Amino acid sequence: MAAALTGLAAPALALTETRRNTSYFVPHDWRDHFDVLGSGRIVSDTNTRALQHWDADGRMTLYPTSVPMTDELTRRGYTEVVRKRENPSWTPTPDMRERDPSLPIRMEGGDPGNPLGTRALYLDWPAYLIHGTHDTRKIGRRSSSGCIGLYNAMIEDLYAKVPVGVKVVLI
Repeated sequence: MAAALTGLAAPALALTETRRNTSYFVPHDWRDHFDVLGSGRIVSDTNTRALQHWDADGRMTLYPTSVPMTDELTRRGYTEVVRKRENPSWTPTPDMRERDPSLPIRMEGGDPGNPLGTRALYLDWPAYLIHGTHDTRKIGRRSSSGCIGLYNAMIEDLYAKVPVGVKVVLI
């Protein structure tokens, strides 16, 4: 890398400009957020765009995520998984339709354009989910209308591990 920077007039400036696009991961321990492990725990970090899941035996799996586009769309705090759906249907919220009137009234599960992907974990906050996405460009970015998105293959993995009732914290 040093050889690639040799001809630059201000190599430090070039590194600084590149760094702002560098993603980073801050490891969490479930004990920092919960008193007991129970049937598992989920910590979703909206700053580092990563979700950590611990199963009942304490094994942790890390998943890259998409996060809400703005802080106004981001809800943080404690919640839990209240239901699960394979091939969930999608109904845009009134706010989504106001921002984009061309959105359909409803999209059935299994439709390749369905933004919820192949699986969804519904949280006890209305209209907030952890779900898959068909648009893999969204992962690692601020790109959702409030939900936490995962690659379809990864939400399928998480979906299989997480029972209804698992406690979740979004930070």
